[in-house]
Amino acid sequence: MSSASVPPRPARTPVGRAGSGALALAIVLDVALVVLFVAIGRQSHDEDSAIVGFLTTLWPFLAGAAIGWVVTLAWRAPLRLAPQGVVIWAAAVVGGMLLRILSGQGVQWSFVIVTAVVLGVFLVGWRAVALLVRRIRRR
Repeated sequence: MSSASVPPRPARTPVGRAGSGALALAIVLDVALVVLFVAIGRQSHDEDSAIVGFLTTLWPFLAGAAIGWVVTLAWRAPLRLAPQGVVIWAAAVVGGMLLRILSGQGVQWSFVIVTAVVLGVFLVGWRAVALLVRRIRRR
């Protein structure tokens, strides 16, 4: 059989590597999930729905997540669970709390714990689901 009749094997991309669609999806999911975290938190504490208050609560966590994106160069492999997802989560929590403190917002230990758990489930969780889906599709 000639080599011309054998179809080429598709190139395998490393785990987490993705095209521009996956990059956009990762950015949108990370931002949307941080927004959802803040919305749930503000609503559960009966805080006003004023946009200024919402944005005041939101910006430190988005800034922290953005720092995680930069530190890990996450745009190169935005779906990767580790280190990208883990560092983005940690940066959102730690950076978010530090920025809240620096901007005069309150930080209680219970809030730190809830933030760590919820953002962990959100920011690492969706990447874990994506990894599972990719592995199932490869079979």
